[in-house]
Amino acid sequence: MTENLPPQEQSEEAGNSLKALPPGSNSRDVLDALSAMIDAEGLRVGDRLPPEVEIARQLGIGRAKVREALTSWQNMGIVVRNKKAGTRLAAEVSANAIHLPLTLKLEAESLLRTHSVRRPLEIEAARMAALNCTEAQGRLITARVAELIATHAAGEDWRQADYRFHSSLHDTCGNPLFGQLIRQIQQGFNEVYEAPFGQPHLGQATIPIHIHLAEAVVSGNADEAGRIVGEIMDMVEAEILQIMENQNV
Repeated sequence: MTENLPPQEQSEEAGNSLKALPPGSNSRDVLDALSAMIDAEGLRVGDRLPPEVEIARQLGIGRAKVREALTSWQNMGIVVRNKKAGTRLAAEVSANAIHLPLTLKLEAESLLRTHSVRRPLEIEAARMAALNCTEAQGRLITARVAELIATHAAGEDWRQADYRFHSSLHDTCGNPLFGQLIRQIQQGFNEVYEAPFGQPHLGQATIPIHIHLAEAVVSGNADEAGRIVGEIMDMVEAEILQIMENQNV
């Protein structure tokens, strides 16, 4: 345990359990190693992680790869970073709160955290898209959802089609900040967890509902568009929680 040490001593003490990673390790491997270290050494919210250069030295990797991994955690709200204060935990990283493997628990919590922030943005973006949709934008949205439905029905990887459909809604809403913020929120998670829980098609049960979302936006029904997005987000959250429950031991 290191939480009772003064900050300057704590940062030097923490990280002793880090072991060198094998060649070719990626950002997720770095974060898995840090997760295990944080749990093993009992670090808590507000505690400081070792400096990037020290993490890189002990893991036997380049500092740039450590910085990339910590930036992903920062985007997911797990750490806060400051040049003077260093990198500090902003969320609990512990295997004790739920009977899941630590890395899976952290992945689930990170996904739920980003999902809860994205939810109101997606709802409002859909509502504004319905209010601002022009005839030309409506044709594009209709084409995008048709592509999504056809790709899904063919049993192909529909993730890019889904991204293009939602991007068409963000572009239609009239405020580019919605799309920028949503992409930023998702980027931090996707840089580390390309396929959440090893399931690249998380949320595919919501695909058929997207056609009703497109219809609501094109017809200018803002309330219905917002309601459907809320339903989609609720279904994805329920799926995440169900996966966590199934993995519980």
